[in-house]
Amino acid sequence: MTDKSKQDRVLIFDTTLRDGEQSPGATMSHSEKLEIAALLDEMGVDIIEAGFPIASEGDFEAVSAIAKMGLNAVICGLARASTKDIDRCWEAVRHTRQPRIHTFIGTSPTHRAIPNLSMAEMETRIHDTVSHARNLCDNIQWSAMDATRTEHDFLCRTVEIAIKAGATTINIPDTVGYTAPRESAEIITMLLNRVPGADKVIFATHCHNDLGMATANALAAMQAGARQIECTINGLGERAGNTALEEVVMALKVRNDIMPYRTGVDTTKIMNLSRKVATVSGFAVQFNKAIVGKNAFAHESGIHQDGMLKNAETFEIMRPQDIGLADTSLVMGKHSGRAALRMKLRDLGFDLADNQLNDVFVRFKALADRKKEVYDDDLIALMQDQGTHAAHDTLQLKRLRVVCGTEGPQEAELTMAIEGVDHAIDATGDGPVDASFNAVKMLYPHGARLQLYQVHAVTEGTDAQATVSVRLEEDGRIATGQSADTDTVVASVKAYINALNRLIVRRTKSAPGENVKSVNYKDAS
Repeated sequence: MTDKSKQDRVLIFDTTLRDGEQSPGATMSHSEKLEIAALLDEMGVDIIEAGFPIASEGDFEAVSAIAKMGLNAVICGLARASTKDIDRCWEAVRHTRQPRIHTFIGTSPTHRAIPNLSMAEMETRIHDTVSHARNLCDNIQWSAMDATRTEHDFLCRTVEIAIKAGATTINIPDTVGYTAPRESAEIITMLLNRVPGADKVIFATHCHNDLGMATANALAAMQAGARQIECTINGLGERAGNTALEEVVMALKVRNDIMPYRTGVDTTKIMNLSRKVATVSGFAVQFNKAIVGKNAFAHESGIHQDGMLKNAETFEIMRPQDIGLADTSLVMGKHSGRAALRMKLRDLGFDLADNQLNDVFVRFKALADRKKEVYDDDLIALMQDQGTHAAHDTLQLKRLRVVCGTEGPQEAELTMAIEGVDHAIDATGDGPVDASFNAVKMLYPHGARLQLYQVHAVTEGTDAQATVSVRLEEDGRIATGQSADTDTVVASVKAYINALNRLIVRRTKSAPGENVKSVNYKDAS
């Protein structure tokens, strides 16, 4: 058996909180960022890119707060090739035990044209900004944005300049998901062979998934010599997303025979983190998503089921337990007690304090009274829904009654608390959900536009809980709300109100440049 302790170590650089949050609608709250950072650190991620400090006061505060959490991981902030950006980044990350400044500039012809810099001017900019960063911090990462579309000679030249200026990690991003596995490997090989000092730094790969090859491209670069892979939970990120952390880590675990590399990631933490990121981002994981999708360990074909019953390895190359999934889905019911609920939730990755358990237990009993059988997925939805509503929210649903059927109009009778005062109204609409949303808007007029409305059944059956995601946009601000209930209309209204509450918070806390998407830096890598 191979001694994994002697295998090359591959660093896992997670950018869920930075590049992942760039996905339209995926903006996370301050407390959510801190919670995800803690979970990433607990899982064993090596570097956490906590944000882009210059983008907004909110982003600066989040990066600074994460840096002060005392985590084991390196805490990294992003900065453009600007001394102002770099100074702001350092101010945010300097509080951590292992700070890193990540600075970048677009090196391809397309990206050089944006600031209208000649090659010589760009070389000078790279030298000056990396040198400035190195004077502040010993751990400097430099990225050649759009590296895979950069002329090879110029890419080698800029990498050499960055190394001589003090960069300790060189990132070669496939910013627009343009490359393919063989080319991804060839670029890393070329740089290692041609650039003086390349053997003294760590090369990183950062791949986007526009052509569906992000994970393959990242693994190919790693086999060519890259020793840091940049990725996100659930593959979250701009456009088609980034390399998915869970895919990279599990590929190295399952196929260690042909890819003999090790990471420090505890894979049993993957599923809990995947669910958390899906909840706070509002981006549901597709059912057939590799590793963490609902169907990843489901078997419906008769041939597959027969094989699984005889030998699980027939059609499963990894165990559900490897990523933190329970071996079986035990049913809870209205007669289940607190101890059983606590144990079940612990198995699902939720370790609750007594006061939290008491609150969840009340809601569990209410759900069990409405649903004959409460499955694991029901409990997960219950826990995810718990974190989306706060007592200090401006808007709170008090009562909802809808009238619907083949003969219209559909009606909604809604009572909603606004800053603690109950208000009631009747409204009509094209269906019960539309009528309910109209009622909310009549009680609380706003200009937000509904960008997304999604409904997912948590389990099977007509009494299944529905998880509803709603995304709203108002004046460039985007907020996502999510809720679960056995009544789809109730879940829809709760999710809509939750999104409105988030917009209200962003209105009151808005500052110049608050929205990361407004910063003119395109894809950061």
